[in-house]
Amino acid sequence: MKSIRVALAAAAAGASLFALTACSTPVEAGAAAVVGDQRISSRDLNSNVQEFEAALKKASIEPAQLGVPVSQFVLFRMTNQSRYQQLADKHGITVSETEIDAALKQPGQAQSPEMNLLSKGVSPANPRAYLRAELGAAKLIDKFGGSQSQEAAAKWAEEYNAIKPVFSPRYGTFQQDQGFVDPGRFGRPLQPPQQEQQQEQG
Repeated sequence: MKSIRVALAAAAAGASLFALTACSTPVEAGAAAVVGDQRISSRDLNSNVQEFEAALKKASIEPAQLGVPVSQFVLFRMTNQSRYQQLADKHGITVSETEIDAALKQPGQAQSPEMNLLSKGVSPANPRAYLRAELGAAKLIDKFGGSQSQEAAAKWAEEYNAIKPVFSPRYGTFQQDQGFVDPGRFGRPLQPPQQEQQQEQG
């Protein structure tokens, strides 16, 4: 179970770091976020949150282990997925169904493929769109020169950060140095991962 906490805490930390590049421009009514020229509706977010909560329950994982409200965790994944897919589309990157099938079997740094998806905010019951976007992003980095290339990393960062996500304040407030600083109207405060780790060590 501790390995699950580590994976989820790492992903939650990524959500907070990601917020440093987010804009504070108001979003239109009914939108949870706007990513570049694409809109993530509150309805789509709520549907994804319900799927993810059901997957956590099935895996016997408490939502508190995420370190942030589920709505923020899933919204982060959805905005990230949108950025990945927009970049893949821009550069003509395609991903086959066979490649997605292979990715479904990969555990990543987690103990199972299912836990790998959960650690990224993805329900194992409906992962194909996310995997298509993630694989497309990986292919694009390879096209730029590979993950070991500093030039490729710089090019990726430039293009990735050019697609600015704008979040509705209903789902939380951002500060430039801290990321998510409150749970918004649709979340609740959760115990910080640092406190949980201290309790485990105690």
